[in-house]
Amino acid sequence: MKFTINREALLKPLQLVAGVVERRHTLPVLSNVLMVVEGDQLSLTGTDLEVELVGRVAVEAGAQAGEITVPARKLMDICKSLPENTLIEIKQDDQKVKVKAGRSRFTLSTLSANEFPNIEEEPGSVSFTIDQARLRRLIDRTAFAMAQQDVRYYLNGMLLEVSQNCLRAVATDGHRLAMCSTDGDINQLEKHQVIVPRKGILEMARLLTEGGESVHITLGASHIRAKTGDFMFTSKLVDGKFPDYERVIPKGGNKIIVGDRQMLRQSFQRASILSNEKYRGIRLILSDGQLKVIANNPEQEEAEEELSLAYHGDSMEIGFNVSYLLDVLSVLSGDSIKMILSDPNSSALLEESETGDSTYVVMPMRL
Repeated sequence: MKFTINREALLKPLQLVAGVVERRHTLPVLSNVLMVVEGDQLSLTGTDLEVELVGRVAVEAGAQAGEITVPARKLMDICKSLPENTLIEIKQDDQKVKVKAGRSRFTLSTLSANEFPNIEEEPGSVSFTIDQARLRRLIDRTAFAMAQQDVRYYLNGMLLEVSQNCLRAVATDGHRLAMCSTDGDINQLEKHQVIVPRKGILEMARLLTEGGESVHITLGASHIRAKTGDFMFTSKLVDGKFPDYERVIPKGGNKIIVGDRQMLRQSFQRASILSNEKYRGIRLILSDGQLKVIANNPEQEEAEEELSLAYHGDSMEIGFNVSYLLDVLSVLSGDSIKMILSDPNSSALLEESETGDSTYVVMPMRL
């Protein structure tokens, strides 16, 4: 195997593929990237057995075909450290790979391509094409609510629900829930749900661009596959039952607050400075046309913020984890936000006051 390629052309796919590769692994080959040259095309593959990413890139004419695996991080760090627009020559020499660029020479250890695992192809039961920017928006607006290392393993990921002309993403960690929906050209009469693991979602999001390009999604019995122009991403699915999110969304709240999103966010941030570092609790005291935000901590310190906002109704006091409220206010983009409450023991419903595509539920805290 031998090929020559421009540094920039190699670096972009290599960075994405190396992101999938685990640094510490029991199988040494999993810290390597598989390089395959066919014709004038190089494909790079990285996997941790849960997710796999294949990137393709053109190489200069006259390449020699072949396949080998090399340490992913080391190759990426070498490429990063070279000057811009350098031509890199990579060639296999017995059990080593030699990298030449200008006056620099590197020799890397290799492992046989036969040792590299590949995720089995399986027939997809549902497939559709959607704008990358739309899928990216769904993930950006909901990913923060995924659980991390929860014993309820089905919460350590994101629910993707496909129905007729609609794709919905839902994430929850048991204390809060985030949901976002988008229209799409999807022909699927019955609802189809899959749970994509946390790492799979975050790696897939790195692939998606803001441009007008589309991504083709295939959902199989145990894998999700996403294809963009130069990349093919595959992730195992979480085998489990996601909670019925429709039942979690509070209905019939009669206390509706509408306020400026940035003003609320800044007030919550200031109050959070003096909240209990462990529990992060703040109290919201609601009265006609006014909201008081109060935080205190075991050192007897206190913060108090007063805000004017559109609210007419009974007064009420309710506690929340301020981090959960700030997470929601950070991912929304509208100028004003609507918060619907019913009583101090019921969850709050947050959404953009203009017609939004996202809904958030935050459970209250007893303070």
